[in-house]
Amino acid sequence: QELALKSLGNEGLFLFSSLDTNKDLYLSPEEFKPIAEKLTGVAPDSESEEEEAPDPDGETLSVVAKFQPLVMETMTKSKDGFLGISHVALSGLRNWTAPAAPMSVLLARQFKAFLPPKNNLDLGDPWWIIPSELNIFTGYLSNNRFYPPPPKGKEVIIHKLLSVFHPRPFVKTRFAPQGAVACIQASSSFYYTIAFRIHAEFQLNEPPNFPFWFSPGQFTGYIVLSKDSSHIRDFRLFVPNNRSLNVDMEWLYGASESSNMEVDIGYLPQMELESTGPSIPTVIHDENGNVIDSRDPSGEPIQFVFEDITWQQEIPWEEAAHRLEVAMYPFKKISYLPFTEAFERAQAEKKLVHSILLWAKPPVPLPVAGSGRTLRETVLESSPILALLNESFISSWSLVKELEELQSNKENEFYSKLAELHLEKYNFPVEMIICLPNGTVVHHINANYFLDITSMKPEDVESSIFSFSTNFEDPSTATYLQFLKEGLHRAKPYLQP
Repeated sequence: QELALKSLGNEGLFLFSSLDTNKDLYLSPEEFKPIAEKLTGVAPDSESEEEEAPDPDGETLSVVAKFQPLVMETMTKSKDGFLGISHVALSGLRNWTAPAAPMSVLLARQFKAFLPPKNNLDLGDPWWIIPSELNIFTGYLSNNRFYPPPPKGKEVIIHKLLSVFHPRPFVKTRFAPQGAVACIQASSSFYYTIAFRIHAEFQLNEPPNFPFWFSPGQFTGYIVLSKDSSHIRDFRLFVPNNRSLNVDMEWLYGASESSNMEVDIGYLPQMELESTGPSIPTVIHDENGNVIDSRDPSGEPIQFVFEDITWQQEIPWEEAAHRLEVAMYPFKKISYLPFTEAFERAQAEKKLVHSILLWAKPPVPLPVAGSGRTLRETVLESSPILALLNESFISSWSLVKELEELQSNKENEFYSKLAELHLEKYNFPVEMIICLPNGTVVHHINANYFLDITSMKPEDVESSIFSFSTNFEDPSTATYLQFLKEGLHRAKPYLQP
């Protein structure tokens, strides 16, 4: 390592390390391939993609990409005119104004990766197309990477689809939950509608610039395909745009894994893939098996007629999407309502509001100990916490920026005041708040402080408010239970009938 640093310097070693995926200080041909492709401009066919040979009688699906670039004004750094941020750091983001391939043609058979692993799955039962390999114990993948690893198996079709938007998609995110999950939304004798959710991200920069990670909250969508995957009736993949912020961005400022990292969030109006119509045969045969021209005598393409699909079983899209969300985030086995809706429900059900206020959205990784991710993967997924929250609280999570906008909107004074009471208690990065239906905060704790005290020995914790219980081996679960119960205790005088 010292010799490599002496030979290459900091920035040279940084680039070398980004390519040296197995960290053996030797670049194999496979590891060197991204640089070879960059210098020669030629990308050889990869055997590692494990693609089937094209079926001469198979069908093809045409998909069109729709893309509107990130609205730069929605980034928090835009408030001070991106002061102190080099133009080079954001160059990959600013230059990404259109999809890499506005129109693509794919083989229908490649979409068999979306089929369920067995035929007896119930509607809404999720399965993993690409399993998540990370959890709270495994940590996260390196930030110091520019080029995605070659996709394998079922990753291939996901990689192909995302490459339509940008040439460097990472099918597996650096942070959990990664991968892709799916469920059956509808079923007929010969067809499925499969709903899916994908957690993937893009690397927007290349050497000599430092990495810039662009991580949409999720990709979701559906595919209507035959049970043998030979025919696709409909396909759509998109990044939801129904919230004011839907993308996390992180970029490095130095040539090492421990270098300073900037974090921001923003709004992406549109990133969408849609089929132009059902898949159609590559080669057309007449009733005698003879190959015929795909155009009629006047030169117009032959029009295909497709039978109507009669669905025998079906669940609403909202239910399918929720099942996929819970598969990715088990803590969402209880509902986390939008901010104002949570208070309306709490008022009606005479319950407290358990609110999580974040600087960035839950799928977003934060480079600090007290991130929403750490909470999700420990205490909020545990059975005792889920049971108490379900019994006594209405839960909600919100972004600081959303509440700032709600506070400044004076058209509804009550909502504005609710937001103000929350923001008064907020400290970066995540604040957990317990409050009455009228917004009065009865208890709150910052995620960093929570994680600090749960990492201490029980005898070192002075405050009885956060004392450990011997009923649970996990101190985080015990401490969060104590936090919730203390909130209920403090609220008792206000909730007496």
